[in-house]
Amino acid sequence: MGLLCGCSHAGLVDEGRRYFNNMSSVFSLTPTIEHYGCMVDLLGRAGLLDEAYNLIKTMPMKANSVVWGALLGGCRLHAHIQFAELVLKQLIELEPWNSAHYVLLSNIYSASQKWDEAAYTRSRMNEQGMKKIPGCSWIEVNGVVHEFLVGDKSHALSEKIYTKLDELAKELKLAGYVPTTDFVLFDIEEEEKEHFLGCHSEKLAIAFGLISTAPKDTIRVVKNLRVCGDCHEAIKLISKITERQIILRDNNRFHCFVDGSCSCKNYW
Repeated sequence: MGLLCGCSHAGLVDEGRRYFNNMSSVFSLTPTIEHYGCMVDLLGRAGLLDEAYNLIKTMPMKANSVVWGALLGGCRLHAHIQFAELVLKQLIELEPWNSAHYVLLSNIYSASQKWDEAAYTRSRMNEQGMKKIPGCSWIEVNGVVHEFLVGDKSHALSEKIYTKLDELAKELKLAGYVPTTDFVLFDIEEEEKEHFLGCHSEKLAIAFGLISTAPKDTIRVVKNLRVCGDCHEAIKLISKITERQIILRDNNRFHCFVDGSCSCKNYW
């Protein structure tokens, strides 16, 4: 499983296929549903959604929510709305209480600017009393853990944090950074979208780290959700501008940002 997961995160499709097939043909090991889930994730990330779906259909056991969720993640990465709707029906049948499935489909619609469909999906969540888990980031400085939510202004150093964010925004713009507003999941004006992107929880935590630690200290942040694509691009540049190593652990993996690049090589 570790080998297949490694192939998935590195985009090594051919190698992953070979290792998976060798399980039974070479090592006489019977793949479990976890191994199939790894393969669906590998194929989905690579955009091979048809192959991933066909693999699910030929599995010797019924697919669970983890397997379907892996395919839905691939649909989000590649904005394949039709596939996502198909997969979501399976997930809702398996986990009708899980708001994450609705949120992911809404995100896909929003990224494709299908605002009516996104709003309808959100309304279905509201009708069933479901709540989206808010993005939250944590950073430890001098033995104290500091927590940030998107747009958070409750911290004692909030004014200094936002001042630092403004400074970074100017430096990022000079470095050629352009906010990727597709990652903002509401139908609002571009200027407002850029504002929301600028105060995501991980950016607030990093700004706090920059003003609260020594110039060469590594900044370590943990986030409860997957880091968004815009923040990922911004943090790469922040690591270069500030000459800091920034380590971000989201719910998918570790990202180590150094001198404008990330250890995930933009594939996560």
